[in-house]
Amino acid sequence: MATLSFPTSSSLSTLRKPLYSNPFNCISHLSPQIAHFSKSLPTLKTLNPHSQTLIPIRSSKTPITSDPAAATSNPRSLKARLKNGETLYGLFLLSFSPTIAEIAGLAGYDFVVVDMEHGHGGISTALPCLHALAATRTPAVLRLPESCATWAKKALDLGPQGIMFPMIDGPKSARKAVSYCRFPPNGVRGSAHPVVRASNYGIDEGYLSNIDDELLIMCQVESEDGVKKIEEIAAVDGVDCIQMGPLDLSASMGYLWDPGHKKVKEVMRTAEKAVLGSGAAYLGGFAMPHDSAEDLGGRGYHMVSGAVDLGIFRSAALEDVKKFKMSLMEGSDEEREENKDGDEKQKNVL
Repeated sequence: MATLSFPTSSSLSTLRKPLYSNPFNCISHLSPQIAHFSKSLPTLKTLNPHSQTLIPIRSSKTPITSDPAAATSNPRSLKARLKNGETLYGLFLLSFSPTIAEIAGLAGYDFVVVDMEHGHGGISTALPCLHALAATRTPAVLRLPESCATWAKKALDLGPQGIMFPMIDGPKSARKAVSYCRFPPNGVRGSAHPVVRASNYGIDEGYLSNIDDELLIMCQVESEDGVKKIEEIAAVDGVDCIQMGPLDLSASMGYLWDPGHKKVKEVMRTAEKAVLGSGAAYLGGFAMPHDSAEDLGGRGYHMVSGAVDLGIFRSAALEDVKKFKMSLMEGSDEEREENKDGDEKQKNVL
């Protein structure tokens, strides 16, 4: 019978010795790519077995610190990029599909508006989309179903970089919208910052110091009354961007079926010039069949939404079906031509 031999205590001590004293040192022996990746690993607080003290490891994100004043704003936030003079190109997401959101981020959109006004989803279905966008480092903007404190509070607790308020018709409603985004005493936003996603569930201790500087507040002007007061709306403290709403504007003017009507265009151009001339807020807008994204950019828009995810899929699906149906028709024509040629040959033989 075979006998079992057990290692001696000295052998056990050898076995207990780690291959690397630092668990991350082994990565440098694998490949340059993985070694490079190790340098940007998220930083956690690890325990030093010798000193029994907590050692903070450097992070690529805003450091966790007990001093809120030491926290720095995100240099790649939407507001920072706008201040830097960039023109941003985005997509509206109505499908509430995290997969489509992820594809949009990977495709290179500068931002994605998760649309709770006209999309079927709400807070719970918006969250997975924000997760998908965060994985691609793409900023999310949440458009609210209506401008109220309750919807704003729930949306802001998810941690989007921007929030869009619909149907802002004057400076009074604009001031209310801003107040929904500010904690007391500067506003009426309810506070649960120690436990919500916006503050990394309380891990980001600099959240309260940075939120007002980093959050992009967008007021959508989409009525005839609104455009008359658009300069006053843009001048409200805290309003960062005026988002033009051409469809609702055309409806308010009596041209629901013709948003490209000459009178609607005239009102739009006047409103655009008022915002751009004031310099008080950035200008955002939607591309339309009669008003392309390139045209909006050429007129000075700072944020251009070029498409809607459902619209892109609809167009692609229609084209795909059309292409196949046309191929069947072309095949039938070829068969008829072949049959005709066969009849002619038979006729000549006879």
